[in-house]
Amino acid sequence: MNRLRLYPHGTIIRRGANSRGVIGMFVQVFEGRVSDREGLHRQMDQWMSDLRPGATGFLGSTAGVTDDGNGIAFARFESAAAAKANSERPEQGRWWTETEKCFAGDVTFTDSEDVEPLLGGGSNDAGFAQVMKGSADRDRLHTLDAGFEDVAGSWRPDLIGGLRVWTGPDRYIEVNYFTSEADAREGEKKEPPAALAAQMGEFEELMADVEYRDLKDPWLY
Repeated sequence: MNRLRLYPHGTIIRRGANSRGVIGMFVQVFEGRVSDREGLHRQMDQWMSDLRPGATGFLGSTAGVTDDGNGIAFARFESAAAAKANSERPEQGRWWTETEKCFAGDVTFTDSEDVEPLLGGGSNDAGFAQVMKGSADRDRLHTLDAGFEDVAGSWRPDLIGGLRVWTGPDRYIEVNYFTSEADAREGEKKEPPAALAAQMGEFEELMADVEYRDLKDPWLY
């Protein structure tokens, strides 16, 4: 939803050979320290009302600001070409000139076509979203995903979707969608079902170095 900045060194992260990624989805993530939370929210709303009608290939976005002032947004397009066409519109440039004033310092951009849906993908019905940034062996993570998805509906009904964006061979940014923060906190206290219990040690190992960011008031478009 901003000017397209390719990452890194002018490249887009392509789908890996062992990816379960969605064909026909491009995601741009931008993040930075926010100095004007309300102003950023207004800018995101304005993009939807004024610029969205002309953004061919736009699929949706998730954004928000953490309690400690870190802003992050995931903008989804049908393709990198659609995102690039959007970025080249003059009105998009004007919008970003105003939007970047809401940040204190530089804004970083990550672009990827290596995208995987979790439990069907994102959900605009979420009352709480959690961003995870980490690294993992893809095959191990996919095995755990499959085991979790088999029991997610009964064990964790609070988790209603997710999207994983690979930013390198083993690095990712993921956003998970929950019915509410209270539901998510209660859900994480539950003991795993027997079918999943044996995998929890491996899961905790993979999650050991993950950075978490809570969006208690997610902006869903």
